[in-house]
Amino acid sequence: MARRNIFQPPAPPTEAPSTEGTEPRRSFPNTGAMSGVKTTLRDLSSNAVRDIDPDLIDIDGPKDRLEFDDADVAELAESIRQNGQQVPIMVRSTPGTAGRYKIVYGRRRLRALKMLGMPAKALVRALNDREAIVAQGQENNQRLDPSFVEKALFCAELSEAGYGNDVILDALAIDKAMLSRMNKVARSVPRALVEFIGPAHGVGRRRWEDLAVAVEGRTDDVVALLDRITPSTSQKLSDDRFSMVVNELSGSGQSKERITPPALSVQGPDGKIIGEVQSSARAVTIRINAASEPEFAEWVKKKAQQALVDLYDAWLENKRGH
Repeated sequence: MARRNIFQPPAPPTEAPSTEGTEPRRSFPNTGAMSGVKTTLRDLSSNAVRDIDPDLIDIDGPKDRLEFDDADVAELAESIRQNGQQVPIMVRSTPGTAGRYKIVYGRRRLRALKMLGMPAKALVRALNDREAIVAQGQENNQRLDPSFVEKALFCAELSEAGYGNDVILDALAIDKAMLSRMNKVARSVPRALVEFIGPAHGVGRRRWEDLAVAVEGRTDDVVALLDRITPSTSQKLSDDRFSMVVNELSGSGQSKERITPPALSVQGPDGKIIGEVQSSARAVTIRINAASEPEFAEWVKKKAQQALVDLYDAWLENKRGH
C-alpha cells in the first residue's frame, strides 16, 4: 500500500469551493431569535412601497364599483397634487411579463395619478387570483363602502369568472343568505337598468329586491322606459334616478304595493349620507347604515327613545301653535 507523503499537504476537497481571500460565511440556524429577525426582514421587504409608472399597471379583473365620476377623480387628483399620495395602491406582478403589474385595489387612485402624470406608490404582493380577489373585496369594503347593488354585481362577476362561493363570501365578508339575495338582484334587474341608475348609495337591499320583483318578466317595459327617460336624466343623482325608475314602473301597470316608495336620503354637513327616512302607509322608518357608521348607529340607538319623545313634544307644540 502506498504511503502518504507527510510533507505534502492534502488536496482540498473537490465538493467545497475555495474560500481563500474571503470572509468565512456564518451559518445561522433557522430557529429562535435569528428566525424572528429573518421573518421581520421579509415582512419589512413585503411592506415596502415602490414608485411604479401607472402605464405599467394593467386595470383588469372584476369591478367592485359601477362608475368613477370624473369630477370625483379630478377632486382626488387635486388632493394628491397638494398633499401627495397618502394611501398606496396594491398591485401584483403580471405572470410571464416582466416589469408589468395588475391592479389589486386602488383603481380610482390610479386614475387620478395617471391624470397628474405622477408615479404610483404601490405595495407589490405575490398573490394568486383568489388572494387578490379577497384583498380587493375586503379593502374596498373597509374604505369605499360600496353600495348594495355594486356588491351584488361584484358577486355576479366573480361567479361568472369561476370563483366559488367560499371566495366570494370571504371577499365581501357576507353570509350565504346575503349572497343569495345579491345574486337574485343581479340576475333579475337588467344590467342596462343598473348602469342607468348607478350605485345609488342611499338605496338599500330591500328596495333593490322590490325593484327586482317589479321588473321580473318585463324586459320590453324596461327597454321602453330607458328609451323614454334617459335623455332627461343626465344631471340627476343616482338615488333620484332610482326613484324615477320606481315611479315610472309603478305608473305603467305594475301593482304599486310591490314597490316601496322612494326613501329620503339624509346627508350630514360634509355631504356624506348618514341615513334615510322611509315612509309607507303603515310606518315611517329611519335607517342608519350600521356597517359604515357603527359608532353613530350605536349612539343613536341609545338616544332614540328620548329623541322620539322630543320630536313628539315639538310636534304637539307646533300643533297648538296652529
